[in-house]
Amino acid sequence: MSLAIFDLDNTLIADDSDYLWGQFLVDQGVVDKNHYESANTKFYDDYKQGTLDIIEFLRFSLHPLANNDPEQLHQWRAQFIQDIITPILLKPAQELIAKHKNRGDTLLVITATNRFVTEPIVKLYGIDNLLATTPEFVDGRYTGRFNGIPCFQEGKVKLLEEWLKTSDETMQDSWFYSDSHNDLPLLKWVDNPVAVDPDEKLTAFAKAAGWPIISLRQGKCPSEHFHK
Repeated sequence: MSLAIFDLDNTLIADDSDYLWGQFLVDQGVVDKNHYESANTKFYDDYKQGTLDIIEFLRFSLHPLANNDPEQLHQWRAQFIQDIITPILLKPAQELIAKHKNRGDTLLVITATNRFVTEPIVKLYGIDNLLATTPEFVDGRYTGRFNGIPCFQEGKVKLLEEWLKTSDETMQDSWFYSDSHNDLPLLKWVDNPVAVDPDEKLTAFAKAAGWPIISLRQGKCPSEHFHK
């Protein structure tokens, strides 16, 4: 039995939920189209280039949570999950998760996208453990700030270290599946790093390091890297 860790965006789902949530808010008229859409796209481009200022981005992305009633936010989120996320769930990802479950592994999703957006997505995959950037919630409202440290780049490693202190899990024979070079700090830590539909920078690194490179977009779960 091992710890099997999964990135979420562009790994278990076929797009980026953080970016899509922002576009959903634009389409719903919740935020100003011209300003929000261009900023959302710029932040996403920065993320892909590895130059994202995560604090600046979180101020931007968590602002709509603070500006709206939680009940309304949950209604929008339910629609977002149904209309936007459900179509981009990946059957091969479900099969890969099932293989780890059948081994008796502990499953964990670790994502930079905030918990408000990602928690219901992770539940769709039947995974109970989630580490994510956590929006601050005070007196029945979101504040637009976040608790602790962002779950991003080295922050994923730090939050996982804290999580391990309160669990019975270890990093022995651990797995991590990710598409992004932003996750190299954690990919380098686990015993079994796997690049999933990787970006250009991660592809180059994985090839040089001899890591498995798989796709969850091709209609079936790849198994050549997976040893029971």
